Amino acid sequence: MRIYKVGGAVRDRLLGIPVTDIDWVVVGATTEEMLAKGFRPVGADFPVFLHPKSGEEYALARTERKSGRGYGGFTFHASPEVTLEEDLIRRDLTINAMAEDDQQNLTDPYHGQRDLEARLLRHVSPAFAEDPLRVLRVARFAARYAALGFTVAPETLELMRQLSESGELEALTPERSWKEISRALMEDQPQVFIEVLRACGALKVLMPEVDALFGVPQPPAHHPEIDTGAHTLSVLEQAALHKQPLTVRWACLLHDLGKGLTPEEEWPRHIAHEFKGLKLIKAVNERFKAPRDCQELAMLVGEYHTHGHRALELKPSTLLELLQSFDIYRRPHRFEEFIAACEMDARGREGLEQRSYPQADYLRGAATAARSIAVQPLLEKGFKGPELGEAIKRERLKALKAYKEQV
Repeated sequence: MRIYKVGGAVRDRLLGIPVTDIDWVVVGATTEEMLAKGFRPVGADFPVFLHPKSGEEYALARTERKSGRGYGGFTFHASPEVTLEEDLIRRDLTINAMAEDDQQNLTDPYHGQRDLEARLLRHVSPAFAEDPLRVLRVARFAARYAALGFTVAPETLELMRQLSESGELEALTPERSWKEISRALMEDQPQVFIEVLRACGALKVLMPEVDALFGVPQPPAHHPEIDTGAHTLSVLEQAALHKQPLTVRWACLLHDLGKGLTPEEEWPRHIAHEFKGLKLIKAVNERFKAPRDCQELAMLVGEYHTHGHRALELKPSTLLELLQSFDIYRRPHRFEEFIAACEMDARGREGLEQRSYPQADYLRGAATAARSIAVQPLLEKGFKGPELGEAIKRERLKALKAYKEQV
């Protein structure tokens, strides 16, 4: 039995960045031997075990063979005869196909260290094209390591293009796709994830609604970058720079989908794009079974982001309707995320990345004014049922009028 550290732990150590997760591969062992040493089995499809003390994952060396469509269409074979090199060749990228023993002696049969130095994301073998999930994984790694200068090798991008055109991406389950998308959006440069998917044709397959934004012009007075797709990438970049949560980043990606539906003869204006985009946002949400909080914020930001930008001009009645739509009384956090998404949208424009956004504090103040209305005095005056609701609404409207005059 020989044990090796593999994959990301080796890669990140060589890059000089913190190692978070450690995976191990065990060569020359059987399931029975692992159980005898106290390892606990966890793998349903192939032999993976948890270390009795550290809880880290140890997998028996294995080979795999394509046996069906999609990410799960593989047959695995694990036995003591499988070599380390045979286990490593089934991995996606050369930089993830290195191993080291307990003395940090490197096993690198597919030149991962060379590609690390060249800052290249390159596939290990032609078998890369058998797993459609790898298109998303490579795009995610490109987003993660973009700041270090990594790019996708041309021949790997070509394989990703072939996969995108093969129909295999449609075999991915919503759950697997969302797991990669959500992780990619939380990388330091999530816009690179979208750029790589677009470069290999995968964006058109997975999110045609986002792909359709590229080449669609906007008024240069408001959008110096002009192209709607370029603007979306910039908004996503700003969301990452400002350490926004996944909900905000997802909303930023989808907020302008309605502009992809504007007839060319109406360009560069996009009248009512907020409402037109809602059915597209809903479709993307459902396609990937995004979590409920992500779905809800994306819909609300899509519908109301221009209200956010025009906050200082809104009539008190319109402002109250906006606050009611977000249920600021029970869910104040969601309104904060809306404000954040609006600010990222305002900053995601060429040359305007450092602009101030006074609408943010104005909206927070309006929410505070509306929330300041106490219900108890109205109850004491005898209001109840629908009349109580109307009385609360009147008082909140009064408070917003006073707030607007004061500001």
